[in-house]
Amino acid sequence: MTASVNSTLARYRWASAFLNGMIQAPPTPRPDATSEEIRARAINRVDRLRRFLDFAGRPQDRYRTLHVGGTSGKGSTSAFLASILQAAGYRTGLHVSPYLQVETEKLVVDGRLESGDRFADHVDALDGLVKQWAARGEPPLTYGEFWVALTFLAFARDEVEFAVIEVGAGGRFDLTNVIQSDVAVITSIGLDHVKSLGGTIPEIAWHKAGIIKPARPAVTTVDQPEALTVIAREAAEQRAPLTHLVDGRDFRVLGSGAAGTALLDVASGRSFDLPLPGTFQGANAAAAIGAARALRDLPRGPIDDDAIARGLSSTRFPGRMEIVRDGPLVILDGAHNPAKMASLVANLERLGHPTRRILVFGCLDSHDYLQLARLVAPVADEVIVTTPSATQRTSAAPEALADVIRETGCPVEVVTEPRGALEAALDRAAPDDQILVTGSLYLVGAVRERWYPSEAIVLARSSWPGHDA
Repeated sequence: MTASVNSTLARYRWASAFLNGMIQAPPTPRPDATSEEIRARAINRVDRLRRFLDFAGRPQDRYRTLHVGGTSGKGSTSAFLASILQAAGYRTGLHVSPYLQVETEKLVVDGRLESGDRFADHVDALDGLVKQWAARGEPPLTYGEFWVALTFLAFARDEVEFAVIEVGAGGRFDLTNVIQSDVAVITSIGLDHVKSLGGTIPEIAWHKAGIIKPARPAVTTVDQPEALTVIAREAAEQRAPLTHLVDGRDFRVLGSGAAGTALLDVASGRSFDLPLPGTFQGANAAAAIGAARALRDLPRGPIDDDAIARGLSSTRFPGRMEIVRDGPLVILDGAHNPAKMASLVANLERLGHPTRRILVFGCLDSHDYLQLARLVAPVADEVIVTTPSATQRTSAAPEALADVIRETGCPVEVVTEPRGALEAALDRAAPDDQILVTGSLYLVGAVRERWYPSEAIVLARSSWPGHDA
């Protein structure tokens, strides 16, 4: 390697280690903690971050923002929307969460990951601000607070005109909700993070609707009446114009396969090509189109359909029904909640009919892993259970997953190391078989290393090093 390459990687590794050193185990809630106490703790976190950002000069106000939340689809919708804005000629930042392999996936400007050197510069600059903040007697930032502040600071330093910000979890009390977005997008409502968001659709919808801002447009593709009622109520209270896009009325998927998805926009009568497979991408792209059209006071005027078409057709997003190999076909999808898994299962047949489907499956124990196993096992001919790893987070017990899968009559074995599980699947797969890796984005990130190594991603500033058009 050249000296400059070594320097870039060294600086990236320093910044990555600095951030990872801030990670702490999630706090264990007291058994008697009330929902009011849990909510107060979340509000305090947001207030603390807001005070720090005020101290740092409010970097989040130096560009316009679009805020994307939802149980499923918010990452793809964010990617579509950022691509549309870039195609319309705007310097655009994209923040998604979590990352698959490298931290710079969360800081994308005009379709390119932040460079390793620039990433380290941002971390160093923010660390200096945090030290000044702490010298005033204020508490230091937590990992999550630091990352959100880093995102806003990085995009300000990179002089973006627009930033598309994906919500982390929930919405109302998510750390990203310190922004005053131009448009709020809510993609879907489903049962996930029930410990913090509630166990019913209306409760979760209330959290998601919290990203709607006073008198600013909101767009949603949510289809459950009980969720829509909550979202519409919030929009009315905020005097925010709400656009509700309905599948079959406002948009329609014309077809979907391994090469991508075709979407019809009913209002314009125009069809758009999406390079991402899965019929569920139709609603995600429709939400992005709706958000782009809802933007007001654009310096170059309204975003036209040609820019929308260019943006949608150039969108790429790793780890979501991503095909990384043919013969056997290898699919990576980080479906980690029941809604995502149900959509994945429903769309598998659109990717062809393999002789056998081998599943590499693993989850974190913070998700509804037994339900995920029950949903996906019936479409597998054989399952290899493994254990994805994440800092200060615990994997679901592989034997518990294996027991659920055995109940379906599907053969199952445990290979605890993810790359070992993938290699076992590849060893036994014939060219006309299919391998599906799913259950956790952390699992997808681990096995994706086989085709796209992290260091190559950092250096290429692309999630597809060596494979960009």
